[in-house]
Amino acid sequence: MFEAASPEALALTHTVAFEGLEARRVEVQCAVTSGLPGFAIVGLPDKAVSEARERVRTALQAMAIALPSRRITVNLSPADIPKEGSHFDLPIALALLAALGILPKERVEEALSLGELSLNGRLVPVLGALPAALAAGEDNRTLLCPTGCGAEAAWVGATPVFAAASLGDLIAHLTDRAPLEPAAPGEVAADPGEKCLSEVRGQERAKRAMEIAAAGRHHLLMVGSPGSGKSMLAARLPGILPPLSAAEALETSMIHSLSGLLDEGGISRTRPYRAPHHTASMPAIVGGGRGAKPGEISLAHNGVLFLDEFPEYPRAVLETLRQPIETGDVMVARANAHVTYPCRFLLIAAANPCRCGNLYDADAACSRAPICGQDYMGKISGPLMDRFDLRLEVPPVAFSDLDLPASGDTSATIAARVALARDVQAARFSALGASARVNADAEGALLDEIATPDAEGKAMLLQAAEKFKLTARGYHRVLRLARTIADLDGATTVGLPHIAEAIGYRLVAVREV
Repeated sequence: MFEAASPEALALTHTVAFEGLEARRVEVQCAVTSGLPGFAIVGLPDKAVSEARERVRTALQAMAIALPSRRITVNLSPADIPKEGSHFDLPIALALLAALGILPKERVEEALSLGELSLNGRLVPVLGALPAALAAGEDNRTLLCPTGCGAEAAWVGATPVFAAASLGDLIAHLTDRAPLEPAAPGEVAADPGEKCLSEVRGQERAKRAMEIAAAGRHHLLMVGSPGSGKSMLAARLPGILPPLSAAEALETSMIHSLSGLLDEGGISRTRPYRAPHHTASMPAIVGGGRGAKPGEISLAHNGVLFLDEFPEYPRAVLETLRQPIETGDVMVARANAHVTYPCRFLLIAAANPCRCGNLYDADAACSRAPICGQDYMGKISGPLMDRFDLRLEVPPVAFSDLDLPASGDTSATIAARVALARDVQAARFSALGASARVNADAEGALLDEIATPDAEGKAMLLQAAEKFKLTARGYHRVLRLARTIADLDGATTVGLPHIAEAIGYRLVAVREV
């Protein structure tokens, strides 16, 4: 004779398993049946999920809740999805308490929860609260989470979020003995001490290039001697970019939530700035590793990716950037996962003209010039070089210039012009019903419609394309760049001056020697 589990001994609740940015729904089923006492978790759990039974058991004992001498089985359905992470602790504990009759089953069943349990019953913040809140909102479920995740999850605004400091607080909430207040969305204030472009002495042409790059999200390559200010310029680029819109902040924060970077009680409207070292591996830059996690290019989504000492990166790493730069997303394909992450970033690359860095210095030029520079910059392939809209030579700064007072427009002034240009682009694309956000996204018929120059500009562009052997990609990038320059000038059409300036930035990579 087989004894079936009574309906009273069955309970379920909901949580999520993460596959990239997608939160896959998981039903947590708990059955308390007769048989040899034990506590089993099934449904393709990893080591961290399997260890949840010890954390849950000890946490309940610390709260003076004794488990019965019966068999406890927890099933994570569907069973074919890998379950990773410690955030399954809380839903397992809630399903078990509902199966024991301590919590009302209907309240537990209508909730989606995630959180890690400490041995004393406290709730520990976990990764992925933002995608989990979106999933809860789509399913019309309330979200239960640790206090440290409340401000982040509530920012979605699609569902009530109840954040508790301990499992005991959640028990009191679900039994209506001490209801919790819904969590309030949190937003991290911008750092008021942003670096200003006026602090950079000289380099007015480089500052102009930074403004154009920021206005249209155009990729920029700077080549110059050591100490010429390339890193200073790049570090000040976030200060002239407009704040993230609500949609962009949500996109970016979802990636950061899965990477554990939202640890300040909310999300930020400041655009991300990532500057990985040139010894970083391919999974670190592009994404991958255990669980196919996002890489630096995805963490820089809607922000800036600064690659200093650009030729020093491994050739394989550099070549993997070609496809993400064009498409704005990257697929991380591994044996056990195929995950797509967005990566629309502004790439700023900096390089010395040669290995010793003295190619431009007549007093200290190495004996291998110009072969030294050709070999060094030759590490950057032609197709990758073709993807930079702006190529800029950054000359060394004279010692006499360092004693001069700050000059040029401040970052706030430049940021106002950039924001105005971005608003013009947003209005234009909205009127045309296009999905593009900035000029760098325009292509095909859309690019022809917004960036076709006048007759003089067209003649100059065709002449330059023939003389300098521009590729089709290079030709279109000049048009996008000229459209951005025209937007900064407040012009409705692309004219000869805009084409001329765009070609000037396009052709300079390294000094001819």
